[in-house]
Amino acid sequence: MTVSNSHLREAIDVLKKTGVRITPQRHAILEFLINADTHPTADEIYRALEGNFPNMSVATVYNNLRVFREAGLIKELPYGDSSSRFDFSTSEHYHAICNECGKIVDFHYPGLDEVEHFAASVTGYEVNKHRLEVYGTCPECQSKLK
Repeated sequence: MTVSNSHLREAIDVLKKTGVRITPQRHAILEFLINADTHPTADEIYRALEGNFPNMSVATVYNNLRVFREAGLIKELPYGDSSSRFDFSTSEHYHAICNECGKIVDFHYPGLDEVEHFAASVTGYEVNKHRLEVYGTCPECQSKLK
């Protein structure tokens, strides 16, 4: 069983345990998210799958993304524009974002947990999470700009 197949099986098991019925559309959306490394928007997911599911609507995609988020299977990444992006990887990680094409790449850096402790001590806040994004130009766009 490949990694993506095992992630899919585990995700389906989580949904079933919470009483969520696994429809063909739900299965396809979940599989798309697991295999996507682009942090897609709901519209991108819809466009990728609409050929296989002509009766599926954008609302169906949004509703399923909400179900997945509430089950803890995905993270919603709201950015400055009006469309959120969705990430199947819910482990703690950060994002590098291309200013030119919008591509988002995950990276891990374990040393930033201390930022929460420092922020809490300086501000008095009870800090429960943080998010780090770095912006620049991806290698593909760099080569196009030269």
